[in-house]
Amino acid sequence: MTRNWKLGAAALAATFAFVQARSALAERAHRVRGRFIDVDGVRLHYLERGEGAPVVLLHGLGSMIDDFVLSGVFARAAADHRVIAIDRPGYGRSSRPRGRLWHPAAQAELIHKALLRLNVHSPVVLGHSYGATVALAYGLAYPVERLVLASGYYYPTVRLDAPVLVPPGIPVIGDLMRYTVSPMLGRLLWPLWLRLVFAPRPVPRRFRPFPAWMALRPSQLRAVGEDAAALLPAVAAMKARYSQLRVPTTLIAGADDRYISTDAQTRRLHAELPDARLVIVPGAGHMVHHAAANAIVRALQGNYVPGTEFEVVA
Repeated sequence: MTRNWKLGAAALAATFAFVQARSALAERAHRVRGRFIDVDGVRLHYLERGEGAPVVLLHGLGSMIDDFVLSGVFARAAADHRVIAIDRPGYGRSSRPRGRLWHPAAQAELIHKALLRLNVHSPVVLGHSYGATVALAYGLAYPVERLVLASGYYYPTVRLDAPVLVPPGIPVIGDLMRYTVSPMLGRLLWPLWLRLVFAPRPVPRRFRPFPAWMALRPSQLRAVGEDAAALLPAVAAMKARYSQLRVPTTLIAGADDRYISTDAQTRRLHAELPDARLVIVPGAGHMVHHAAANAIVRALQGNYVPGTEFEVVA
């Protein structure tokens, strides 16, 4: 028994050392693309380009600014707008202090304060996946020019990924997991995860530079776990207010999303927001901003007619 305990402890120690070294290497290799702003004790990292009306980009669960850059959405939008892509708290280069509940409304409040500091008062806000939930919370609380909600999660339903995503966010046991087994398991499952979110299309070659080990650092796994745990109660509380939304809104999703049901989420929200624009991309999955970047940019520009459903081909 003692020998087995020692072997287990040694394996955990070796795994801890490997995760620490790999995370440090990932941070050294990952170029800091943007700037930082300190708001309410949070050091937010953001990337800003272009001139014109402001557009804010909010990434999904487990992701970071790099996703919008690699999809082409950032550069295309920056051709005509002042674009600000933000690493949400705990993701990419942004910090995430303990002792707060970082539910979508709290993240929206933090982002609103940061944008005011950047002299942005009524932006167009694009959110993808979890970022769409944060964007919706933002639109319900603060002035926006337009919302673009891509592949979002708006109603509480069973999530099969919760048993994998949530545990690293649990205090104590989660701390042990995210410094040892969770990053290793995450790296093992990474190719399967990418195939799931990009399906039915293949993972695009341009996505290959995405820094997987940046996304699997213990600090970011805590953010993922906390966000995943907060998601169901957050949308359960928010859904009663959706009919109060009074801003131009475009809902965009892949027709074949295998991660978040387009019918159960995007089409259902459209039924509550009949004046919203609904854009469905045939043959696209969850990563609709990669499959149809031009459609995303057209939505940012407000180039879809309210109350109408569109099918677009990338």
